Amino acid sequence: MTRTAQQLFGAAAVASFKLNGQFLTIAEELAKPSGITVAWWQVLGAILHEPLPVAGIAREMGITRQSVQRIADVLAGKGFVEYRPNPAHRRAKLVAITEAGHDAVRAIDPQHAAMAERLVAQLGTAELTRVVDALTTLSAALEALEGDATAD
Repeated sequence: MTRTAQQLFGAAAVASFKLNGQFLTIAEELAKPSGITVAWWQVLGAILHEPLPVAGIAREMGITRQSVQRIADVLAGKGFVEYRPNPAHRRAKLVAITEAGHDAVRAIDPQHAAMAERLVAQLGTAELTRVVDALTTLSAALEALEGDATAD
């Protein structure tokens, strides 16, 4: 049976909503022993390699600036991040991970690695690579469509 574009779009949306829920459930279990939430992990993950302004984290993670700001403020209060001056923008400070933030993320690594191995055992490396590539392509296409929609 050939599906219409609308049916395919709907099926992709439903599958991605379910997948998002599954990832969040797994991530909660992975993050729990380190004492951080999935939302905190998400923000810390966005700045693991370089400090970013709140808006940059929001773009990277696909969440709102307001949500990121609230989380960043909590993380700063707990010593997991710090605000630094941003040479590119006087008012938009950079959010930088601290050593305590790195420690919290590192505490997740053993469970994260074990779950990754279980998934690779289930799918195989080649299939998981194909899935990741397809999801990345779908995300880029939707991002391009968002840009088209705002240009109208």
